[in-house]
Amino acid sequence: MFELKPISAQSVPEALSKVERYRLLNESWLAESICLDILRVEPDNQAALVALLLSRTDQFPQGVAPSSAREVVRQLRDPYDRAYFSGLICEREASTTLRRGSPFAGYEAYDSLREAMDWFEKAEALRPPENDDAILRWNTCARMLMRNSTLRARPEEKVEVLLDD
Repeated sequence: MFELKPISAQSVPEALSKVERYRLLNESWLAESICLDILRVEPDNQAALVALLLSRTDQFPQGVAPSSAREVVRQLRDPYDRAYFSGLICEREASTTLRRGSPFAGYEAYDSLREAMDWFEKAEALRPPENDDAILRWNTCARMLMRNSTLRARPEEKVEVLLDD
């Protein structure tokens, strides 16, 4: 196996700018790799943690598990960031579920969007002044639910209890 080479602490700002570029080029796995290199040098670098989380959510359609992004949320110090990015993970999970189109995708995506909206409401309560990002994301989720009739709550199952005579 290979031993990874460390980057210097002085190169972190430039490495972070490369992360953004690779995400914009839809090369999120490269962005993720750079984030991991940054975090080896600066384990608590919040910008690198957010970029890592976003890089992983970008890769949901390719099969990267939402749990890998949720692991990163736990490392964020700011309660607003934890709530906001938890919502973002749920929102992107819903979008990926819809694209896959499984038989129960509408129900699963609905559940994920409702969870996202709950997180965005928590983030809204914690947001800094003049930051309406959580409101914008909540509205996006609401519009998705209102525009797509396949997105709905699972019907309640009727359970019949058979009584012995």
